[in-house]
Amino acid sequence: MKRYIQYEPFNIYLFDTDAWQHPVHRHSYFEIIFIRSGCGLHVINGSVLLYTAGDVFLLGPEDYHYFEIREHTTFCYIRFTEVYIKEPAMPRVPEWQRTIEFILSSPYQRNGTIVTEAGEKEQLDRLLTVLLYEYGNRQGNSNEIIMNGLMKAMLGILARNMVRQNLDEKAKTKRSRLVEDIMLYIGQHIFEPDALRKERLVERFHLSLNYLGIYFKKETGETLQHYIQRYRLKMIESRLLTSEMSISQITHEFGFTDGSHLNKLFKKHYGVSPGEYRARQAAGKAT
Repeated sequence: MKRYIQYEPFNIYLFDTDAWQHPVHRHSYFEIIFIRSGCGLHVINGSVLLYTAGDVFLLGPEDYHYFEIREHTTFCYIRFTEVYIKEPAMPRVPEWQRTIEFILSSPYQRNGTIVTEAGEKEQLDRLLTVLLYEYGNRQGNSNEIIMNGLMKAMLGILARNMVRQNLDEKAKTKRSRLVEDIMLYIGQHIFEPDALRKERLVERFHLSLNYLGIYFKKETGETLQHYIQRYRLKMIESRLLTSEMSISQITHEFGFTDGSHLNKLFKKHYGVSPGEYRARQAAGKAT
C-alpha cells in the first residue's frame, strides 16, 4: 500500500475536486481533514462513512483511506508530524501536553466525523478561516505565534469531541458527562500510574470507592481497569509504530517497574513482545 511521506513538520493543503485522484494510502504524519463543501463517502480502514460539509476527520500514520466523491467537494488538509507538536514554539504547559498525547494516541475513527454539533462545527470553521489566512500570508514569527495558538484551540476542540464520541449520544445525561471527564482525566494522566489509582480517582471525582467501578462499567460497558490498561497499551503500540524510542525508554515513560512487566502485559494482548511487534510492523512496511 502506498505511503505518503511528509518531511516538513506542518503544512496546509486546500483544494476542491469532482473526482478523487489518490489510491488507498497511509501517511508518515497526522492529518486533520475538513470538509468545507460537498458530500460523498469516506472509506477509512475498510469502513464506509458518509461525509458532508462541516465534517472533520483525524487520521494517524497507520490509518488508510480514500474518498468517493458524489458532489463537488472542497477539502482542507492540515498535516503535522510529532516534530511539530514538540517544537519549542508550541505550548509546554502540562495540560496541553496531556491533551496532545490523548489526541495522538486515541483510536481516531469510530462513527464518522469527530464533530457533530453545529455550533462546534461553526467554531472550528471560523478558526480554520483565520488559520488559512495566516498560513497564506506568513512572513515572520508573528504569523507562527498566531497559527500555533489557532492550532491549540482547534486541537482542544477535537479532543473534547473525541471523548464524547466514546459514548452513546442518545444517552447524554449529567452522569454521562461525568464519565467523559473521567475518561479525559485518564488520557491526560496515563503516564502517572499513581494518579490513576482508584483512591485518587474517587477523591478527584467525589465518588465512593465501591461505586466508582460500578458507575464506570455501567456507563462504558467495560471495567475501569480494563479501560486504563487498553488505553495504555494503545499508546504503547503508537510509540512502537511512530517513534524511535527504545523499549527501555517506553518502559520508563509509562511507569512500569521493569521491562519484564511491560513484556508480559504486551505479549498477553498482542501475542508477541514489544520488540518483536515493532520488528514485524517495520518488516511489513518495507514490503
